[in-house]
Amino acid sequence: MITSILFWVLAILLAPLFSAVILKVKAFFGGKKGPPLLINYYTLHKLFKKGSVYSTSTTFIFKLGPMVSLGAAVTVLLFLPFAGHPPVFSFKGDLLFILYLLGLGRFFTIAAAMDTASPFEGMGAAREAYFPIICEATLFMILILFYILTGELRLATYFTGDQPFGLWQGAGSPMLFVVIAFFIILLAENSRVPVDDPATHLELTMIHEVMVLDHSGPDFGFIELGSFCKLFFYSSIVARLIMPFESSFLALNFCLFTVSLLVVYMAVGVMESVMARFRMDRVPKFLLTSFALAFFATVITLEFLK
Repeated sequence: MITSILFWVLAILLAPLFSAVILKVKAFFGGKKGPPLLINYYTLHKLFKKGSVYSTSTTFIFKLGPMVSLGAAVTVLLFLPFAGHPPVFSFKGDLLFILYLLGLGRFFTIAAAMDTASPFEGMGAAREAYFPIICEATLFMILILFYILTGELRLATYFTGDQPFGLWQGAGSPMLFVVIAFFIILLAENSRVPVDDPATHLELTMIHEVMVLDHSGPDFGFIELGSFCKLFFYSSIVARLIMPFESSFLALNFCLFTVSLLVVYMAVGVMESVMARFRMDRVPKFLLTSFALAFFATVITLEFLK
């Protein structure tokens, strides 16, 4: 239990560091040196030192949104098997609880954006409420596949020890479809290119960034840290799927997990460097691709198991 808690704290501390890898990759493609790897820590430090500014039109919901968003992201990490090690908490059906937690964080982020009475933030909130619906359908399709293979709805059952290798053995090559589908979900849920562009400055094209325009100081720091933790959660799952191997040495497992995480974050950086953001009417089609991949993986696996 103590080791699991230490890994949980380590995950929270490392989340901003890995997010900086994306900036480094984008700078490399742009022929630049890029910011230091500790840039996100510097940013969080500056934000927590400042004071928050609140509009007279906002209520307590605006202040509550960032805290709930961060709390949900940090709590989700309690159920994550870090480097294949058992998580802090695990129980039957905890995956449904995790999905509801992620939805709770999104709900309060949307509510805080709507509370500002800003048309731009309301527009971003509407998009944030619409696009994840397709992602949730894909996630449930993947859960159906994993339940067929393991008979469990528990995250630790899928990603603790060498369990990811067991998923590959049970599903076979269709698991590649699941990896691609999950990577698309990662991009959508974390507002990355081509679904959204975190570096854009045009409010009309934003999704997540436009919802947090009125937040400042520690509140914005909570949102940023929550985003880092959420990206770390999804990236860790993809990393375990692409590197399903396990050894008897904890240090070696940690190294393999770190390398696979770097691969995932670098892939996100490459996507943001070589692709442009889709038009809003093309985003649902892109997300439906993930559902189609997960659906075909489930159907093909069912045929194999007959």
